[in-house]
Amino acid sequence: MAEDNKNFELKIITPDRTFFEGDVGMVEFNTTEGQIGVYRNHIPMTVIIKPGVLTITGEQVRKAALHSGFAQILQDKVTILAEVIEWPDEIDLERAEAAKDRAEKLISEHASNTDIVRAEAALGRAMARINVSK
Repeated sequence: MAEDNKNFELKIITPDRTFFEGDVGMVEFNTTEGQIGVYRNHIPMTVIIKPGVLTITGEQVRKAALHSGFAQILQDKVTILAEVIEWPDEIDLERAEAAKDRAEKLISEHASNTDIVRAEAALGRAMARINVSK
């Protein structure tokens, strides 16, 4: 548990690593219900993550591309179980821009065999990567 009354414990876990663990003042990310900002003593809840930029505010502000997962929010701890999350230096910007172009093309073509939900999810992941990298 955080020693400072204003901070809380944030833990971000992926299937292959502990991405982040430490005391923070605030964390912001996208959910299926919209963007959320969490401070200490937030009402407890569990949310589904939507692709976007995760912002960690502590001694410094850090950003990462968060793609999907779940978050458990307690008054003194937030645990994020992420399928994929990347720091800016882990992102291949050219590959992200190519993925964005492919997804936009699939969405705009409206082909009957196109899975629009999947294409929109791919677009969201690509945009998260691009926004964090720039």
